[in-house]
Amino acid sequence: MLYLLELFNIQSVAVELNLICQFDSQNYFEAIFQGVNQYRFGHVLPTVGHSYLRQIIMNSRRHTITYLLEDQNSKQKERYELSLNRGFGFEGLNHFAGIEWWNKMGNFPYPIRYLVEISQLVYGIADEPSNVEAITYRPYDALIPNNEGSGKRYPISFDNTGIKKEDGCICFNVGSGNCDTGLTYNL
Repeated sequence: MLYLLELFNIQSVAVELNLICQFDSQNYFEAIFQGVNQYRFGHVLPTVGHSYLRQIIMNSRRHTITYLLEDQNSKQKERYELSLNRGFGFEGLNHFAGIEWWNKMGNFPYPIRYLVEISQLVYGIADEPSNVEAITYRPYDALIPNNEGSGKRYPISFDNTGIKKEDGCICFNVGSGNCDTGLTYNL
């Protein structure tokens, strides 16, 4: 199972920071650019019960994409910076968070092993172009499903969708079940 954080720039180039959970205990986070694995995070690894902050920061001044990962429980951080050529457009056009399944053993989805809460879905705007850390974050106010036609049913359920009082962000749970439409939420 992949839990994707994906951004497309104005040229439709994909930039991803994914949590990859496998049934062979090789679980990890990976930075991906244009569909190619660029970096496997080796210090911050997925641990059941922990929360993770994932960020993709595009910096047009330095011609870099920075992938930031922080274990919110242990406070351990890891960062990867990808240098790009000047032809890359540093303007986001579309982005999403989602879940994918790959089963190379058969034509059926593996069952979900854990109940997962997705929260703190925010986007950021740079306050100062010269300071990559100076970012103002705002919560999303809507979620819409994106079914690419590859399946008729999601092998998961979306539950407890709402706004957290603490931070004003959309949150929801993902667990075992079935869903025909994907997740929709509008304020």
